[in-house]
Amino acid sequence: MPQPQQLVQILTPDKVNAPLSKAQKEFNRLTKRIGELEIEIKNFRETVDTIQQRINTEYRPLLTDYNRHRADLVRVFDHAYARPETTKTEKKKLAHLIIDLAYELIDMHGMDEMKPIFDKYDEDGFDETTAETDGLVSEVMKEMVSSMYGITFGPDVDVSTQEKFEAYVQEQLQARHAEHQQQRQQTEEKKAKKPKTAKQQEREAKKQLEERNITKAVRTLYMDLVKAFHPDRERDEAEKERKTAVMQRITEAYEKSDLLALFRLQLEFNRIDQQHLETLADDQLKYYNKILKQQADELGDELHEMRHHLSAMLGKPLMFTTTFGLEYSFNNDLRELKSGIKAVKREVKDLRDPAMLKAWLKAYKIPKANDYDDFGMLFG
Repeated sequence: MPQPQQLVQILTPDKVNAPLSKAQKEFNRLTKRIGELEIEIKNFRETVDTIQQRINTEYRPLLTDYNRHRADLVRVFDHAYARPETTKTEKKKLAHLIIDLAYELIDMHGMDEMKPIFDKYDEDGFDETTAETDGLVSEVMKEMVSSMYGITFGPDVDVSTQEKFEAYVQEQLQARHAEHQQQRQQTEEKKAKKPKTAKQQEREAKKQLEERNITKAVRTLYMDLVKAFHPDRERDEAEKERKTAVMQRITEAYEKSDLLALFRLQLEFNRIDQQHLETLADDQLKYYNKILKQQADELGDELHEMRHHLSAMLGKPLMFTTTFGLEYSFNNDLRELKSGIKAVKREVKDLRDPAMLKAWLKAYKIPKANDYDDFGMLFG
């Protein structure tokens, strides 16, 4: 687990006689919140990296094993279909099983060795069936994108592949965005030409003053650190190297307007002490708090965006994209996959016996689409 960075807080030795002001309490709340978000984002990224590694080392080998046993099952059904004693009803069920399983193994898992078996039971063959399916999916996607974004697909538009489809949609969205930007710019230009009222001028002047004060607040901390750690006048090579490394941290924090990082650097290198923090005026804290709130909001948005992106990519609810949720969900997926392997191995072994297969087929009903589980399993 990553360790939290230094907590920057305003303390008061005598809470009864010298309670914290509202601005001081807000400063403490924001610095604490930023620290928590930094840790949460770091934990989240490390968890995602760890799970990605586990997908490669644990999940994918299991999935390969699972599909290998499913391919064995397709061959068991194929051999059973050719037996003279197999009835027409049994052959119909076997053909459905073979087509369904083989198609998934070829299409989703790249097991092209299943194509000859699939082609024996599907009169169009795998390639033709895939082309028809892609065409249907393309039409569904067109309708969905048209409904969501209002994008039209003319008869001359080439969206015959996924790449071309995505490129066309992206092109249309970018064109629309550019049009909106142009309209927005024209509206702002018209608005700027209108004479401003006294109240508007006053608000604008106040906003500009606040922005200058905020910039000045950050720059004051930055310049104090620069004076102490600029390496150009340092003659000692070892000290010059150390100061160069510190300056890189200072410059990075300043360029990001990371006020908290600048405070941490000041505390780390004894440029300020606890007493200095406690004597900061509320007027100054007001500008610091504005910057800190912006930092906290940006970090919150960053974490929310990462979780939403992962949720969409994995097809899992947002609740599963917390650090705990990711680990729980992945471990649960592993357990289900291992259970699936055991079930398929058992089916392959049992159904090689013609008598057991006949009994199983008698009870088996061709399932509807909603009868499949997450692995596409038909039994077990």
